[in-house]
Amino acid sequence: MRIVHSVAEFRALRPTLGHLAFVPTMGNVHAGHISLVQAAREHTDQIAASIFVNRLQFGPSEDFERYPRTLAEDAAQLAEAGVGVLFAPDENEMYPSPQSYHIEPATEQVSVLEGEFRAGHFRGVATVVMKLFQIVQPDIALFGKKDYQQLMVLRNMVSQFAMPIEVVGCETVRAQDGLALSSRNGYLSTDERRRAPQLNAELRRIRDAVRDGHRDFGGLQESAAERLDSAGWRTEYVRICRRADLQPSDAAAKEARVVLAAARLGTTRLIDNLEI
Repeated sequence: MRIVHSVAEFRALRPTLGHLAFVPTMGNVHAGHISLVQAAREHTDQIAASIFVNRLQFGPSEDFERYPRTLAEDAAQLAEAGVGVLFAPDENEMYPSPQSYHIEPATEQVSVLEGEFRAGHFRGVATVVMKLFQIVQPDIALFGKKDYQQLMVLRNMVSQFAMPIEVVGCETVRAQDGLALSSRNGYLSTDERRRAPQLNAELRRIRDAVRDGHRDFGGLQESAAERLDSAGWRTEYVRICRRADLQPSDAAAKEARVVLAAARLGTTRLIDNLEI
């Protein structure tokens, strides 16, 4: 695997790569990231990945400084999985001057769910992904469904800007006990890690109830939040939404749905979702 640190070097290399799949990451690679690489191999033999911890998507009180940076270990895993080129710029390379132009996602897409609790987060995500797309020029880009709202925002961005990129959403990879894999799981204490699968359990409870015909969506959401809070979590949201736009789902409508949640366990913020 070739590791590239500069925009100029990647651009010089790009014409040799042909039909290219791209897996953007912030590093601290785990099985979820590797599953994206494996999915990319179903589309093409040419795979690029990136590792960049993007300051723009972190709020002032979030974990930018302590976010795990494990480049050597990450590179070894990605190479073994089949990545041919790793783009690993530093902050000065990605932002050689203060970023004065930004991608502003549509308000209705980012005023709910994560946007309610992480102001400016999707502005930072969309801006860095747009910049990565301009550098890498992929034909296919793969993202995990764990960040469900992010996937929707990026798909819409690609569509709105008529970018010739296929955005592929890949299923969430979970530990055996149901916890969605995340780099932030490493922040959990031993006791918190033992309790963490409750978030997924509450989503499964709601999914199964909706499938069985339960139509009191508000009651399902409130009960789940109450159980989490009673068990020591601090719930931010539990919502049953339309998959199409992540607006609240009408219990009487025939529409594809997803249930999403975010909650804090100790100092760690976890998110998860299940399609219904």
